Amino acid sequence: MPGTLSTSYEERVLLIAPTRRDAEVTQRALASGGVDCMVCDSLEQLSSELQRGVGALMMTDRALLDPSFGALIEALQRQPAWSSVPSVLLCRDRDQSAVAVEAMARLRNVTLMERPTSMRSMVSAVQAALQGRRWQYQIRDQMVAQMRAEQALVRADQRKDEFLATLAHELRNPLAPIKTGLELLKRGQPPGPDSTQLLGMMERQLSHMVKLIDELLDVSRIATGKVVLQRELVDLRSIIEQAVETSQPLVSAGHHQLGLHLPSREVRVIGDPSRLSQAIANLLNNAAKYTPNGGHLSVALAEEDQQAVVTVSDTGVGIPTEMLERVFEMFAQVDRTLDRAQGGLGIGLSLVRSLVSLHGGTVVAKSLGIDRGSSFEVRLPAVATGQTASTNGEYAGQREGIERRPLRIMVVDDNVDAANTLAMLLEMNGHDLRVEYSARAALSASQAFLPEAIFCDLGMPGMGGHEFASQLRLDRRFASTLLIAVTGWGGDEDRGRSRAAGFDHHLTKPADIDRIEAVLSRR
Repeated sequence: MPGTLSTSYEERVLLIAPTRRDAEVTQRALASGGVDCMVCDSLEQLSSELQRGVGALMMTDRALLDPSFGALIEALQRQPAWSSVPSVLLCRDRDQSAVAVEAMARLRNVTLMERPTSMRSMVSAVQAALQGRRWQYQIRDQMVAQMRAEQALVRADQRKDEFLATLAHELRNPLAPIKTGLELLKRGQPPGPDSTQLLGMMERQLSHMVKLIDELLDVSRIATGKVVLQRELVDLRSIIEQAVETSQPLVSAGHHQLGLHLPSREVRVIGDPSRLSQAIANLLNNAAKYTPNGGHLSVALAEEDQQAVVTVSDTGVGIPTEMLERVFEMFAQVDRTLDRAQGGLGIGLSLVRSLVSLHGGTVVAKSLGIDRGSSFEVRLPAVATGQTASTNGEYAGQREGIERRPLRIMVVDDNVDAANTLAMLLEMNGHDLRVEYSARAALSASQAFLPEAIFCDLGMPGMGGHEFASQLRLDRRFASTLLIAVTGWGGDEDRGRSRAAGFDHHLTKPADIDRIEAVLSRR
């Protein structure tokens, strides 16, 4: 804050006395009372020292007759708004002195004492003045804290507005081709192979939208402490290979050359495979986005000092020194400091730091500056070869094939479009379908239809999905019915509520058909 004083001088007393002996006696007396005192030879020196920091001023009425007294008044007037420097003024005739009256008029915060006076009274007056000065410092600190908080709120509000504008832009981008594709399909065009290309485009754009939403949800879950890591002992080499596979479309689109430098031996850590892969893929995506077409990217893995070190480097646009830490802040990308950004919400690197931190690791950004590339170094605690570790979750591998047989399936959702399209998709796979648009109607229809599997929305008016599942499980005929929650809520707490209500599985919308069939194959 402008005008903040040096803390080392905040409680010193600046003294100007008529004689050197008076100054020495007064300085000793103040020192005996624990007061730091600096003797000034002139008002000019006192005015200069005032700007460096002061607890109180002490002078006699003779100082008010000095031609430089006006300069002292000007120095006091230049003090910040919170500051009212206390002055202890010793006068020969405190009540009648014209000088004393003038001092009261020109000095804003003055204590008048008659001289001669006892040393005890003088020290007490100075100590009281310093106590008043400490209260001023408290006001100053509160003002500084309030100002910083207001500035932070302004910055947060600006970033929020920029983020919302970016979010609208990023969601409109995939929506535009999806809407155009739907219009073409509605008109029966394009025919033949072109329709396959059109549908592929729409699926890619939809996947992009889902990824944006998933990133937002991940950030929210981490911020609220709702992410539970499924830890196990993993080889980081396989994690990196998964991340590279995830990022390959973006790397290929930029015509980048990707170098993969993995050691021949295992580098093991304890972590959630999907979350670690997500963090490294985000770093690689970031490198691909911020590197001009035809650039060079690399991912390297090493083990140093019982730490696994993953380094993702690029030859891209680089990072200014002042942004090296800020790039990990939420929505930092929308600041457009790196104005060649290729879209995104600016939460990818924030998500990386949060995920790495959950694994007990660190991530730092390095760059020599604009147009000189960048690298991100992730460090995780490594597990020595032969060391065993306990985990809080189990990792189930993907099944090679999915056994499919026709099932009686009921879809329950108050969103008519969502219910009908899911039913149509399942019917195309050979299942027998029944659709209901309320939980109560579904309970009634189940008595005759006897579904083997039920896909049920959770947030429905009247009876919700959780109550529906609980009611259905009371009937022994539905004890083995496969209950699948299909909802927009995908946090760990939401999944826990679904399990408690009687659901076997919890899928987030939009659910992938392969995932749906994989769940049905377990019936």
